[in-house]
Amino acid sequence: MADSLTVDDAADTLSRPDPLTFIKANMRIGPVAALPEIRLYAAHPASGLWRLTRPQGRAAEPEEEANEADEDGPEPQPPYWAYAWAGGAVLARYILDRPETVAGLRVLDLGAGSGLVGIAAARAGASEVIASEIDRNGVAALGLNAAANGVAIAVVGEDITAGPPPPVDVVAAGDLFYRQDLADRVIPFLDRCLAAGINVLIGDPGRAYLPRSRLRLLAEYQVPDVGQAKGAATKPSGVFSFEPEQLGGEFRSSP
Repeated sequence: MADSLTVDDAADTLSRPDPLTFIKANMRIGPVAALPEIRLYAAHPASGLWRLTRPQGRAAEPEEEANEADEDGPEPQPPYWAYAWAGGAVLARYILDRPETVAGLRVLDLGAGSGLVGIAAARAGASEVIASEIDRNGVAALGLNAAANGVAIAVVGEDITAGPPPPVDVVAAGDLFYRQDLADRVIPFLDRCLAAGINVLIGDPGRAYLPRSRLRLLAEYQVPDVGQAKGAATKPSGVFSFEPEQLGGEFRSSP
């Protein structure tokens, strides 16, 4: 017997806006801090982002309804794809400043979020860019951001960390070490990348589960991070090469 939508399923589907339509109508597109070459759709206090990101089937809370009408009201905790995070920003800046890092090579933007790093790689001359992103809203935003910047990115809308790496030359991972369980999935995947001869670049502002003993510092940049108060001083965020375990040295600088 063919599957069919229940009344509740249909209500859930109708209660959630189409991501492409919502993002184009409600989010602002503009240049990224420290990356004026790239423009992204980003959340803002009046974007009503909670309507797109609340769990399926959950009705809006009264305070969410109030915030929608209040342009100065706080936005809920932003999803990864709705903002340029520091790790992705420094990776993108590094790639644009050193296009030889990716020029003519196949690049995977792992946990791509907005697609910022993948867009930078495409702009820097990568022969192919693949972006992996598990959030369906992020996948929609990524496609819109790629189009807005005139680049082509192939999107994989699923978690690829449990399997073998795709056929690429460079893996770029920005801001993937903010939770222990995530780091525990990502690090073995990056080890498989190294074993396959793939160069791994990491961008991070020093989050809690960053594998510091496996990193070689390549560059530092001052960029704002998500949640940072407006006008607050920025702290350095690093771009690192992920090294085989026996060669690692805590934050070793490149010669």
